[in-house]
Amino acid sequence: MYSWIWRHLPGGTGSKAVLSLVLVAAVAALLLFVVFPWVEPRLPFNDVTVD
Repeated sequence: MYSWIWRHLPGGTGSKAVLSLVLVAAVAALLLFVVFPWVEPRLPFNDVTVD
């Protein structure tokens, strides 16, 4: 999968490295700010009962 992405990025090695870092940062931001806040209320980890 990573080699497929690397082959399809435009430019030389330097620009491919920069673009791949931008892609990783975009995916991380999407996960942190959209996906994880949406999933968090649906997880059972906050349902703690102590007797």
